[in-house]
Amino acid sequence: MQQFGWESTSDEVLAGKNLSGQTYLITGVSAGLGVETTRALAARGAHIIGTARDLAKARTALAGYQECDNRVTLVPLDLADLSSVRQAAGQIVELAYPLQAIIANAGVMAPPFGRTVDGFESQFGTNHLGHFLLINLLVDLVASGGRVISLSSVGHQFGDIDLSDPNFEHTQYDPIIAYGASKTANALFAVEFDRLHRRQGIRAAAVHPGGILTELARHMSAELIDRMIAVGRAEADPDAPRRGYKTPAQGAATSLWAAVTADADEIGGHYCEDCQVAPVARKGGVRPYAVDPERAQQLWTLSESLVGETFLK
Repeated sequence: MQQFGWESTSDEVLAGKNLSGQTYLITGVSAGLGVETTRALAARGAHIIGTARDLAKARTALAGYQECDNRVTLVPLDLADLSSVRQAAGQIVELAYPLQAIIANAGVMAPPFGRTVDGFESQFGTNHLGHFLLINLLVDLVASGGRVISLSSVGHQFGDIDLSDPNFEHTQYDPIIAYGASKTANALFAVEFDRLHRRQGIRAAAVHPGGILTELARHMSAELIDRMIAVGRAEADPDAPRRGYKTPAQGAATSLWAAVTADADEIGGHYCEDCQVAPVARKGGVRPYAVDPERAQQLWTLSESLVGETFLK
């Protein structure tokens, strides 16, 4: 099998693929990696169900790509509002397309302290709980052999999630720590979802897309970006090469590799970066707490209680 890496692009990891007749659900298709992921799949003949808070913005973002013409069905979704999540899930169920993969791409990064419509800390509520509910409501649409890809981040290295206080009700809010906690939650979600669904032939993986300059950083001041870079360097493997930012095409590659190209058993339940499974490590790679099966089960139970629904055990 061809080996891919840091420089690989979305078109390279999908080279030779014919995805006609397949449907993929992608959240956050109004900008950045969501647009590139949509374009690359549509260029191989796939049908995309794309979600966004602002459908007009999504239409404008996708209009420049001829590949997307007549291949994208847009559904409104605000992940920070569980009623919106349930409404979007209902619309997607009514479309009745079997899903080859769900790519949980949307998210927020390091905003000032805020709460979602339902009272959750904004990053935990949007990045994790919104996707947790959406995916579980749609799992019956995922075909056997299908996949769920949860976009995590190297930011998970900024800190574990405090399962006793995920909404920062008793802990002083720090935007970087909260972002890291939400990305740890994204990784743990993939671990437990994969355990629960692999017997049905559905696999899940978390991916770190790499550092890309997108709208995701819109809430961040120059000082906050500098601080995040400093924390990231302190957590990095000192022997790893220093690299700059990826292009959107390089950033979308790992999601697409995990969703379409990689062997399901290779990626199932794992955290991936640079189009490969990352090592579990104290420096670089993925931190042990972000792929701990026991913590993944604890987060799943907590998430069920917070969204008020129980899913497959």
